[in-house]
Amino acid sequence: MTGQIKGLLFDKDGTLLDFDATWGQWAAGFFDDLAQGDAGLSARMADAAGFDAATRTFHPDSPVIADTADMVIDLLLPFVPHWERQALLEYGNEKAAQAELVTPCALPELFDRFDAMGLPLGIATNDAESSAHAHMRKLGVETRFARILGFDSGFGGKPAPEMLLAFSDHCGFAPSEVAMVGDSTHDLHAGRNAGMICVGVLTGPAHRADLEPHADVVLDSIADIPHWLAAR
Repeated sequence: MTGQIKGLLFDKDGTLLDFDATWGQWAAGFFDDLAQGDAGLSARMADAAGFDAATRTFHPDSPVIADTADMVIDLLLPFVPHWERQALLEYGNEKAAQAELVTPCALPELFDRFDAMGLPLGIATNDAESSAHAHMRKLGVETRFARILGFDSGFGGKPAPEMLLAFSDHCGFAPSEVAMVGDSTHDLHAGRNAGMICVGVLTGPAHRADLEPHADVVLDSIADIPHWLAAR
């Protein structure tokens, strides 16, 4: 892990947002909504999504954590054959934009520190770009990002590197001058594929042991990044 860091690129869910605190309650309601009162159907969708409805938490290997939003919709479609794919994707994005968002720390104050360091920020998420914009707008930080990229922004999804490289290109940085921050191995694999510094955080379902083999450093949350940068 060498070189000066000139930009920070973040995953969204599990990184800028606490994953289970944000999406556990939402997912339970979304599955119940799609099931229209059929508890057995809701439970089958939860199982397919790697979601524990009793604890409102996702299993570390849940496809929801790493897959793109359209892939998650494809996972659910067999359970709701009366839905057309695009309509279900749009409905899911609409509902996701209404989620109650929980962040690991106060983002405006943290971003002020990054701004003082002269670090441009970006988002690279396997969620839809529109959802990422909606979530950051809801948190009052949408304008703090140089670029917000989703799986549907024209560069594909993670773990492929193109989305990440679009950010470094936009900022005029070499990939090695950007730190990719994420809570899943998909994030870290994408960062490694792009030639970026890889920072794991523990605000998603993955455990430290899951992330350490793929990361240059694993932090408790994004709140620890300023201290880590100062110590490099």
